[in-house]
Amino acid sequence: MKIVVSGASGFIGSAMVPFLATGGHAVTRLVRRRLEAKGGEVRWDPDRGEIDTEGLEGCDAVVHLAGESIAAGFWTARRKARILESRAEGTQLLAECLAGLSMKPKALLCASAIGYYGHRGDEVLREDSPPGTGFLAEVTRAWEEATAPAEKAGIRVVHLRLGIVLGSGGGALAKMLPAFRLGAGGRLGDGKQYMSWIAIDDVIGAVHHALEAQDLAGAVNVTAPEPVTNAVFMKTLGRVLSRPAVLPVPAPVLRLAMGEMADEMLLASTRVVPALLIGRGFRFRYPDLEGALRHLLGK
Repeated sequence: MKIVVSGASGFIGSAMVPFLATGGHAVTRLVRRRLEAKGGEVRWDPDRGEIDTEGLEGCDAVVHLAGESIAAGFWTARRKARILESRAEGTQLLAECLAGLSMKPKALLCASAIGYYGHRGDEVLREDSPPGTGFLAEVTRAWEEATAPAEKAGIRVVHLRLGIVLGSGGGALAKMLPAFRLGAGGRLGDGKQYMSWIAIDDVIGAVHHALEAQDLAGAVNVTAPEPVTNAVFMKTLGRVLSRPAVLPVPAPVLRLAMGEMADEMLLASTRVVPALLIGRGFRFRYPDLEGALRHLLGK
């Protein structure tokens, strides 16, 4: 297939593009910067509402991963507005462009997040669970709704509700490792909050499955089948690294350091299961946390 990928230089995109290319697909990167002479790129500027429509003609599918990082800085009012705009407005620009093409793609796979469900305690959350409350839930709903022009134009739209993606080259795991390697790791808050994680290998596998499954549309939870509590996650990471995990960080300290972001990203409990993927017989390479961590960390 001819596949266009936005966010190709990001944590997930930088793993996704080589996988697709070595699988025989022709990959075109949707980029903001000036185009390189070697080709294989299409330029867009979502802030200005600009996109090279001609460069997207004839593509078979689009994997849309671009968006402002939610963890790159303190959540000021301005930053929250930027996070929301980058996802909703950028996605709508892309969806409207695809809808207007004379040769429309068959599929638009758009990154979303399990933040859609909000803080839900021990409740088991599947794709048909209702949305939650909070800033991340608001952002994710707007993000998914922004694909409406593409869906109305007959393009198959899949919302990839990504969990906490674990990989050796970045993401959440890279931020945890320094403290653990110094022997200063431990649970966050009371540690009872659920973490719905997934190995990056299985994210790529799920995207590949969604690209080829012509009957798959709508929300898809992209998480491992076994979410764990924060306390279990930290204890498992410590065991894999042969380091103690006995220094908890109290919730008030997290809130003091990170404000609202602490409650929504670190202390919220979101127990998500990938019901659709399991029901379709998708085979996870790393369904259990310890196996995933040992693979990713070479342990």
